[in-house]
Amino acid sequence: MAALDNGIISAALTTINSSFEVSANWGAWGVTLYTLGLAISVPIIGKLSDRYGRKKLFIIEIALFGLGSFLVALSPNFVFYLSARFLQALGGGGIFIIGSSHVLSTMPAEKQGRALGMLGGMNGIAAVLGPNIGSMLLDLTGSWHVLFLINVPIAILLIIFGWLKLEETKDPATGRLDLFGTILLSLSVLGIMYGLTNIEGVEFWDSVLNPNVYGFILTGLVLFIALIFHESKLEKRGGDPVLPYRLLKQPPYLLTLLIGAFSGALLAAMIFVPAFTEQVLGIAAENSGYWLTPLALMAGIGASLGGAFVDKRGPITAVLLSGVITAIGFVLFPTWVDTKWQFLISSSIAGLGMGIILGAPLNILATETLKSDKGSALSTLSLSRQIGMTLAPTIYAGFIARGFNQIPDLFKSEFPSILKEKMSEVNLSPEAMQEFSQLAGKFSSQSGDVSEDMMMEAFNQIKDPNLKEVIQSSVEQVTHMAAQDGFGGLFYSAVILAILAIIVTFILAPIRKKRLVKSNQGFTS
Repeated sequence: MAALDNGIISAALTTINSSFEVSANWGAWGVTLYTLGLAISVPIIGKLSDRYGRKKLFIIEIALFGLGSFLVALSPNFVFYLSARFLQALGGGGIFIIGSSHVLSTMPAEKQGRALGMLGGMNGIAAVLGPNIGSMLLDLTGSWHVLFLINVPIAILLIIFGWLKLEETKDPATGRLDLFGTILLSLSVLGIMYGLTNIEGVEFWDSVLNPNVYGFILTGLVLFIALIFHESKLEKRGGDPVLPYRLLKQPPYLLTLLIGAFSGALLAAMIFVPAFTEQVLGIAAENSGYWLTPLALMAGIGASLGGAFVDKRGPITAVLLSGVITAIGFVLFPTWVDTKWQFLISSSIAGLGMGIILGAPLNILATETLKSDKGSALSTLSLSRQIGMTLAPTIYAGFIARGFNQIPDLFKSEFPSILKEKMSEVNLSPEAMQEFSQLAGKFSSQSGDVSEDMMMEAFNQIKDPNLKEVIQSSVEQVTHMAAQDGFGGLFYSAVILAILAIIVTFILAPIRKKRLVKSNQGFTS
């Protein structure tokens, strides 16, 4: 329910903006506030579930999400809508974390990988299928309110079955709740995430120098340093810090967080796959989302297989396998994909690789030696993944924008030869050739760059249909070249991220092995 909702709203953003009569920039705040709410709530809910009980917090989170959804659907104005979206995010942030923590606290180690893989598979499939389900509901009902009202009966059923079926698990609490640390953590995450959301992809470095970016990020980092100092002192006094300091001192856990950030960045690349099908493969915009179905199915299969693989071969091998398969899938997009069947194969491979890492491997790595604070460990891992998912789209969008910015240069360098080749393949009439000569003479006599409006006006005045088709197909080929270049940069950067995840995993493997040996020795003693 929670993962579906974040994807569903993407299909309704334009409709929601129109209903509240706000611009696209203002409308994007419906997504931005939800993202900020998730980032703030995840680490705090993880700690609260460890302290007060995972069943109790799971039910509270579901109730908050259901109430937020109900209020979003009934929003009388845009400010109320944004507030309700933030409330919804506070509920949605901890649902998956508490579910994973519950599995790790109640199931034997040899079954945890499979169970976490199933959870990850549902989460991955829901995130990818969300836009399709949103489009379908909009087509059937014509109302965006239904997209949120549908969560209410689901939430009620989840509360009932959660209360009846889940067993309560929690860690022994030591001392009072770390309220000051909770406030510091919230403000720190808010500053960093808000700064990241203000980065622009096209002018990346220029936007980083904007006070709305570096100011908030630096403030967030300063607050985070203050938080670490506060948590270390609290932990030495025997208190119960909201962010366990001892975890952040462990190199294996820090490396796991880094891999988590890389996995979030890779997951963000999936957002641009529908645009790739439109711009490069020529699939209609209204159908592009459906082409994510094979990727979503393979992500679900990959998560389940990855969980079983973790139980048999361990999380390190699973992460390495995920990185290799994901890199192969993404490198095929710019180097091989030119037809729809090639796209299906490549996206299925990438989905399989991403699915493996979605559920079990990183969750196991983050918690395998912990007797307590599993929720906190998982929530911090989720936050690192969220940071990767927030920063990466900006970088990816920058590659795409820079690719399309090359169109004017491509028209100067490539368009004449493309047009000449296409004209040689078509038997144009003398009248069409004369019309083309007049058109070429008109543009050659213009001083300076020819504007897009001038080109469109001239194109619309062409009478010969064959000449019009030749020019149009030549323009489309130039645009296609720009799109391929832009998306190529995106997918190559995703390949680099997958390779970096593999390298970090190789670094982690021997350190983890030593930690497990020490842990086993301590257990034996």
